[in-house]
Amino acid sequence: MKINDQLAMLREDLRLLTEELNYHQHLDDDAQRDAALGDAEDRALAYETNNDRLRFERLVRETQARIDKAEIRRARFLTDLGDL
Repeated sequence: MKINDQLAMLREDLRLLTEELNYHQHLDDDAQRDAALGDAEDRALAYETNNDRLRFERLVRETQARIDKAEIRRARFLTDLGDL
């Protein structure tokens, strides 16, 4: 039961992170367009929004990897139970 609870929490985290990533992708898209025609301040903002987007992409990947590991652990556990 503990693994299933952990998976549920991780999936909710992934859902929230994906929504946050979507938000930051939109901000970054706008900032990159503004920076192409803007001044140094626009380019600085584009740099920051790009870093935010990259950070959330990494968090989504890491959370998905944790989900994958937990699913493998659960499958092994169920296999071991079946062998009893």
